[in-house]
Amino acid sequence: MSRTLQREGIWNTVISYAGIAIGYVNVILLFPNILNEEQVGLTRLLLTISEMFAQFAALGFVNMSVRYFPYFRDKAKQHHGFLFLLLSVPMLGFGLITILFLLFKPAISDYYRENSGLLLDYYYYIIPLAFFTLLFNLFTAYLRSLFKTIVSSFVKDFLSRFLILVLLVVYTFGVMDFHTFVVLYVGINSAIALVLMVYTMWLKQFHIRPSLAVAAGIIPLREMLFFGLFTFMGNVSVTIIKTVDQVMISAVSLGANGIYTTAFFITSAIITPALAIYKIAFPQVAEFWKDKNLPGLGKFYKQITLINLIIGLLLFVGIWANIDNLFSFMPETYRQGKYVVLLLAIARLVDLATGINGIILATSDKYRWDLLFNIVLAGLTIWTNYIFIPLYGMNGAAFATMLSLVFINLLRMFFVQWIYKMQPFAWSSVGITIIAAVALGVSYLIPYLGNVFLDIVVRSVVITIVYGSLTLGFKVYPELNDWVRKLIRTYTGW
Repeated sequence: MSRTLQREGIWNTVISYAGIAIGYVNVILLFPNILNEEQVGLTRLLLTISEMFAQFAALGFVNMSVRYFPYFRDKAKQHHGFLFLLLSVPMLGFGLITILFLLFKPAISDYYRENSGLLLDYYYYIIPLAFFTLLFNLFTAYLRSLFKTIVSSFVKDFLSRFLILVLLVVYTFGVMDFHTFVVLYVGINSAIALVLMVYTMWLKQFHIRPSLAVAAGIIPLREMLFFGLFTFMGNVSVTIIKTVDQVMISAVSLGANGIYTTAFFITSAIITPALAIYKIAFPQVAEFWKDKNLPGLGKFYKQITLINLIIGLLLFVGIWANIDNLFSFMPETYRQGKYVVLLLAIARLVDLATGINGIILATSDKYRWDLLFNIVLAGLTIWTNYIFIPLYGMNGAAFATMLSLVFINLLRMFFVQWIYKMQPFAWSSVGITIIAAVALGVSYLIPYLGNVFLDIVVRSVVITIVYGSLTLGFKVYPELNDWVRKLIRTYTGW
């Protein structure tokens, strides 16, 4: 990987872990013990619907940014008005989706009124929150194309969570009612988009003047719009896949959604480091395609997959070995989410194990096939949630989500292997999986130590020592051994 990629990846990972730490404090300690389950469910559902709203409004232009910006890149010519194009079309989309959102309010109200009426009190708050979510997504994509990902990671993964932590603490002093809390909560999640806009201005990359380059045919506008249409349809499918479980659970009970999303967040630590890497892997993969460097892309594919597995499996073992300890910090009702954690964690591990196949397809000339996969999967997701939620509640939703994610990732992986003759696995992938199983088995040999904090620390340290020593001892990832040796040499002089 290039030095820029490594530096951005390291900083994104550091920020992500700091954000996870604050997020765990918020989700495990504060939200469940300060707000009731219905209020927790409301805060999560507002964000979920706003993200869905923003994805629909973007009309596929977020992904288009990464694929086509290399053709626009020219700092002296203000990137041929790319930012204007990136912002203008989604703004039209936002206007259209807002009209539909208002027209369908009676139907949505009927769906939620009986069991989740609290959402209807804050229905119109979704519109401004969705608008700023859209802006954040667009500026994140633009900055990612400029290989500037650190600030967007910082404001999303760290700053917003820290401000919410402060908000929760202040709320406990009784200086505001829940309505004011929601207003400020929406404000915090909206303001991060403004931070990115200011940062873009500071970089002197805020070029919103339209350019004649597109109209003159210098830039492939027709191809871009066609790609945007396909990615829009794909994003609609992906959005359904990611959000339909929460939307359908909330119709049964906002409180159930509060428990479900809490369990969902616990598993987010597994995927967060990978998401940090994907932010800078996306433009890197686009550059591989531009340069027609398939051998380099194949090597990059395996490397990213192995790195993600090493980190993700360690985090999974740590979470599952401490799952009862984690739920001990929350009200007893939240223990209903224990097996939601397991099912979703398995889904995330499969996501890691299949590597960056989605990014490879999205930036390749076969991106149209990914649309077909996503449409089929969206239908499968809705159907499985419709079947399993009435039968098994939140566990059914987790199973449906796991089934959907496993299916789509395996489908993409086999397609990439068939078309481009590359796949993400090596024998090292099998080795690290066996090492993770051994570390988890060792953790079960440790009896409960009587104090939850002591138990978490000891259990986690033992897991890390076993996992780390076996990983280094068997040289699963030789670059990791080199990095550790360099670290030891730097701080000890050996």
